[in-house]
Amino acid sequence: MVLSRCVAVFAALLAALLISVPGHAQQAEKRIALVVGNGAYEGAPIATAANDAGLIAQTLQAAGFDVVGARDLDEDALRKALRDFLDKAAASGPDTVAFVYLAGYGLQLEGDTFFAPVDARIATAVDVPVAALRVSDYIKRLSTVPLKARFVVLDAARANPFVKTGEPLAGGLALVEAEPGSLIAYNAAPGTVAPPETGAYGAYAQALVEMIREGGLQPAPLFDRVRLRVNETTKGAAMPWDDARIEVPFVFFERNADAPAPAQPEPITALRDRPLGDIGARDAYSVAVERDTLQGYQDFLGAYPDDPMTKRVRAIVAARREATTWRRALSSGTQDAYWSYLSRYPRGPHAADARRRLARLSAPPRPPEAFTALSFDLPPPPPDEESYFDRQVVAFDDPAYALPPPPPACWHPARPISWTSRRRRPRTSCSPSPSPSSSRFRPMSARPPISSRRRTTSSTRTSTTGW
Repeated sequence: MVLSRCVAVFAALLAALLISVPGHAQQAEKRIALVVGNGAYEGAPIATAANDAGLIAQTLQAAGFDVVGARDLDEDALRKALRDFLDKAAASGPDTVAFVYLAGYGLQLEGDTFFAPVDARIATAVDVPVAALRVSDYIKRLSTVPLKARFVVLDAARANPFVKTGEPLAGGLALVEAEPGSLIAYNAAPGTVAPPETGAYGAYAQALVEMIREGGLQPAPLFDRVRLRVNETTKGAAMPWDDARIEVPFVFFERNADAPAPAQPEPITALRDRPLGDIGARDAYSVAVERDTLQGYQDFLGAYPDDPMTKRVRAIVAARREATTWRRALSSGTQDAYWSYLSRYPRGPHAADARRRLARLSAPPRPPEAFTALSFDLPPPPPDEESYFDRQVVAFDDPAYALPPPPPACWHPARPISWTSRRRRPRTSCSPSPSPSSSRFRPMSARPPISSRRRTTSSTRTSTTGW
């Protein structure tokens, strides 16, 4: 009798305990990440790639991610790393957040984005699908895996050393649309490239780490702030881009109640929803960059046609319109669509792509006389737009464009990127990650940021393998 009563009491207590466990603990969120820094390219090394990857890995590790990382991967190792991570994601369950970061050289060909292994030999366009990894296919495969959220971050939009003969490649990375539940981010806007880095870390990796460590930021506003920070620190030379379609709530770190105010341009919080013509050109520029929509930039041009920033915004609009036109031509996939692209951009970055597509359709490179060009739901380009594409690669720091630097965005001071001290330091004081002796290394143990705390559940552990 006594034993049966004890069993009954224990069962009741156990039931009560289980009922009181929060839902997120019963179905714990898992966090996994793949981080690759490819910098040791023969003849054209990238000084910051390994450091940037190490910095991102440390940050994700502190945020509760199980991080697998590597540097300087050749083709076989890169394909295996991505394949293994896909398998890991598929086995992790639907409550998993997957994060992929690739630093190195990216390329685009006929609407697809590629990532180059360090041993890539790419002399002509036909070598690209053979020697480089088609990231577009990888993103599609990852989007079919049932997961809570997916991040694919390509710090790879650079002027690359490949394809020096024959028809050229378009510069930068291809404009794409993220699948539901996913976010795709580039260190430079589609069709453009970021400038070479001169410091220990790249501007994009530093800004991404800073905003992750702020805590409390949902994915879309976090990457909006990354874009603003990079645009400011590079004096307009780089304009990061992202397409965020993650609908579930997610933050890398939760903010403590006593944490400092988040790093963001102070006026934008109050001004982002107001008409651009009502807030002044300086703030309107920052709001337009944060929104990063074609309509937003065109609104700026309509409101401030004589402002010095108009020349810069016109360059941004030209690059975005061209990338959008090519994306819509690809979606149509018809000879009329490719002829229409060529009629708008006869020397455009994707002119060679359009000619290749026409040849594949057994269509002549020029349309018949009775041809009517498609509009692609975009107004005709202004007369001076074609001048931005006299060069195959669009870079906003190109002296030929003579673009004025953007106005400062009125930021709070940047959080220090330092894992060894709680004292505030200038953001530029962080030291590089230690140079590993092999292609795989383990980063330094990382502390959570001082202004935020890591999200954890009963089954979340942080581990790193492969660095």
